[in-house]
Amino acid sequence: MTALDYLVIAAYALLMLGIGIYYSRTIKTADDYLLGGRSMSPFMIGLSLFATMNSTLSYLSLPGEMAKNGPVVFAELLSLPFVFVIVGWVLIPRIMAQRVTSGYELLETRLGLTGRLLGASMFVLLRVFWMASILYATVSVVLVPLFDIPPGWTPAITVAMAIITLIYTAEGGLKAVVVTDAIQAGLMFFGATATIIVITIALGGVEAWWPSSWPAHWPELRVLPDFDTSTQADRPSRTLIGAFCAMLVWMTCTSGSDQMSIQRYLATRDAAAARRSFGIQVISTVVNVGLLGISGLAVLGYFLARPEDLKGGWSIVSHADKLLPHFIVIGLPSGLTGLVIAAILAAAMSSLSSGLNSISTVVVRDFLGRITGRTMTSQDEVSLARYVSVGSAVIAVGLSFIVGSLATNLLELCFKVVNLLTAPIFVLFYLALFVPRSSPGVAVLATIASVSMGVLMAFGWEARWFLWSPPAALVAGVTVGTLMSWVIPSARPSATPSPQP
Repeated sequence: MTALDYLVIAAYALLMLGIGIYYSRTIKTADDYLLGGRSMSPFMIGLSLFATMNSTLSYLSLPGEMAKNGPVVFAELLSLPFVFVIVGWVLIPRIMAQRVTSGYELLETRLGLTGRLLGASMFVLLRVFWMASILYATVSVVLVPLFDIPPGWTPAITVAMAIITLIYTAEGGLKAVVVTDAIQAGLMFFGATATIIVITIALGGVEAWWPSSWPAHWPELRVLPDFDTSTQADRPSRTLIGAFCAMLVWMTCTSGSDQMSIQRYLATRDAAAARRSFGIQVISTVVNVGLLGISGLAVLGYFLARPEDLKGGWSIVSHADKLLPHFIVIGLPSGLTGLVIAAILAAAMSSLSSGLNSISTVVVRDFLGRITGRTMTSQDEVSLARYVSVGSAVIAVGLSFIVGSLATNLLELCFKVVNLLTAPIFVLFYLALFVPRSSPGVAVLATIASVSMGVLMAFGWEARWFLWSPPAALVAGVTVGTLMSWVIPSARPSATPSPQP
């Protein structure tokens, strides 16, 4: 790292702050702050959706997975056409049919206040731990070890990153979040592309790093899981069908029930615009997975050709998550290193800003507004949302110092911590939108079944089955919810609309 690199990173941070301050002057109503006035560009919203859902966790874990386990990660892309049809043509029209601010307002009509608060509570819990995991991955996994920063600086760096993100998020609202997300998406694409180009030049061509045969450390490419409990019991069962199902379930559930996605749909004019936004997200995801997967191959080829550049005690298998950031530090020219580090920071900050903005929306509308029943002015809502953003940031920073102990690598952290409640939240939307006989009691039972199955798959069985936690949790919740809807009386709750300013 040179002075030029640090200057580039500082310029990036100042740009983010400047955008937040600029858009703070355009906020006149709560809709402006929380939903960008409901008239934002589908293209910008689509890039924001992509940047939001692709945090440091995925930006680092995907190249690491490619380097460690091979091209099985590309099987994820095969699920995207199915996801687009389900989300774009089934879920988005139903979500956009009601003029709400929080997605969990949709649950109250059929699942009552119980269902609404259950969904909102799980979302807040999920995203707080998600933000904590992002802070942990960015600071403790990347910045501190790779720059040889004394570990004692970890809290200060974590707090500084959270404060910068908090300022532009709390000041500029959703408009600032979307614009910064779009810039950060561009940086993420640039970072992966720059890595591929520099390695190609350094090694003398693509053929120098593109595998000519199956690397010895890559496991056998399997379509179905290995059910033989006597073999590889300590390794994740990473298979083609597993990668397909994991992406199908994660993206469908996140896009159809997560406030961060729903809030962006609601920021567009209508269902058609929201669907175009989701299409941009899908296309961006394809490009991102392709670039990160290829960059994983590139860094694998680089360190196989130059093993002396690995840190002492490192190996490709045991330190796969750190290969890309390590190459960024040692292999990129001055100035470019700063830009690619900014891309890693962008992956983190885009997700953090969206998490803070969405959590503040849910707390203000689903808890403070709905439970108290007090009608608030737009200014009251904006002020409360800013206070909630501050509180959420403080909690996320605190949790970032403990989440690392819950998993052994970034992929495991994603499935065991970050995505644990993704399927249970979607189960509530499935019941509210597609099961006419559903009720608050059914919602509670289905949630218990879904969470229990997710925890069992993530923590209770053999380590290799944690990758199947989200699909298993979804199946359990949908099955129990559908069956119980025919057993428990479906007395339809009378929903009380949220007080509007």
